[in-house]
Amino acid sequence: MEYKEKGFEAIYKDYEERRKKIKEMGGAKAVEAQHKEGKWSARERVEYFFDKGTFIELGLFVKNRTTAFGMDKREVAAEGLVTGFGRVNGRMVVVSAEDYTTMARTFGEYHGKKFSQAIDFAKEKGWPFVGMNDSGGARLQEGMDTLQCYAWLFRSQILASGIIPQVALMMGPCLGGQAYHPIMQDFVFQTRKTGFMGIAGPAFVKTQTGVEITLEELCGIKAHAYKTGQTHVVVEDDKDCLDKTKELLAFLPSNNKEKPPRIENQDDPDRVIPELDTMVPERPSRPFDMHKVINRIVDDGYFFELFKYYATNVIIGFSRFNGRTTGIVASQPMSKAGAIDCDAADKVARFVRFCDLFNIPLVNLHDTPGYWIGPEEEWKGILRHGAKLLYAYIDATVPKISIILRKSFAGAYLGMCCKDTGADFMFAWPQARVTIVGADTAASVIFAREIKAAPNPEEVRAARIQEYSDLYENPYRGAERNYLDDVIMPRDTRKYINRCLDVLENKSEARPWRKYSNINL
Repeated sequence: MEYKEKGFEAIYKDYEERRKKIKEMGGAKAVEAQHKEGKWSARERVEYFFDKGTFIELGLFVKNRTTAFGMDKREVAAEGLVTGFGRVNGRMVVVSAEDYTTMARTFGEYHGKKFSQAIDFAKEKGWPFVGMNDSGGARLQEGMDTLQCYAWLFRSQILASGIIPQVALMMGPCLGGQAYHPIMQDFVFQTRKTGFMGIAGPAFVKTQTGVEITLEELCGIKAHAYKTGQTHVVVEDDKDCLDKTKELLAFLPSNNKEKPPRIENQDDPDRVIPELDTMVPERPSRPFDMHKVINRIVDDGYFFELFKYYATNVIIGFSRFNGRTTGIVASQPMSKAGAIDCDAADKVARFVRFCDLFNIPLVNLHDTPGYWIGPEEEWKGILRHGAKLLYAYIDATVPKISIILRKSFAGAYLGMCCKDTGADFMFAWPQARVTIVGADTAASVIFAREIKAAPNPEEVRAARIQEYSDLYENPYRGAERNYLDDVIMPRDTRKYINRCLDVLENKSEARPWRKYSNINL
């Protein structure tokens, strides 16, 4: 048979037909089913996320090589994964978006290869990576090849950790070994009704343990945003998820060699805030909402909170001061009086380490009576978990500013970053109480015999408590020793933070060489 050379018209027609077929992914019916579940397809997500016309897809024609169990007759368009790069609010970002319409976006060999290569590409270019997760789990038809591709993915993302920001979006299910992928990224967003993340789904749980449980109860937002502390941000749907991801990325540098972007800002950096003078209750045991302080001192009252529903005795998130991205760590007296427990220590420590990795200054707001004591926390390992705060702050070389609003007692004074655990500047409000323990506790120990032997024990006890309080429960003793740089009026807090950040703009610290500290994990 005579070979007939194709003309350009035929070549290009074949090319267009191939692309069109692949871009349809699982087909119109599958996409419609996705919409009925309240989800977009992968291509719809990518189109909305990137600035119009900037997305360049990579690996469109990638195809699996498996023939077993009928796979030779299956078409898995683009291996169920859209990868590529483009601009998000003008800055370069790399994406891997799983498409549930294509063989339930099962995770197979070449899917894993595309995913890991996208992360490698992001690391090499120094661009943030965003993974849009929506998968039915492992592609069992590929056996060992499926298992091995998890190793490629995990290796790629761990070697990129600390070099580029990595964000995982749980926009559908992510179950099995693959669920380790989002957990090891820097931030996890989870959609309220459609996002699920677990080491095994309900069917596996029932088969292997006999426990019957729903997918929502096992690994929905109530599990991970409230209980496990594995979900940073809860979002309503795909659109909300992508919008909030753009907000987060706007705070972050593209990589660890850059500073975060600084934006133009009209909020006066020296703005005086008179209402702060009376915001903290005089009675030390009376709670108040620390969010009100944060919202008043940051630029335009804009605070991007992380882990809003987990370990609520501390608050963490990003804001700006005079246009600069700044990480905020604050006690929350409305929850557990702001005391630090195991979960709070973990929450803060990892956030501090992220900020240090990506050159983000830290502002720490104290109102804490100490670490949480008692058998429950002791048996959970409060000493080990609490030590993470010390490691995180002392290791961090970014600018750190600490302000004591009211209480800062015992180990929490150290763990929340004082001058000798890392703070470059430390200030206190006039009503601050800074000491090793509260006066009532100190008096019960120091004067125990005297109180017990006194004709009127309660009168002596009250007098001794007052004596200890007058001597130590104030900010001036610390200022006398130069442990505090100054006692400032609450109304001037924003001004002091901004001026200190100006001074610390080009902060540099030289440390002895080592791989990393042996933190208490």
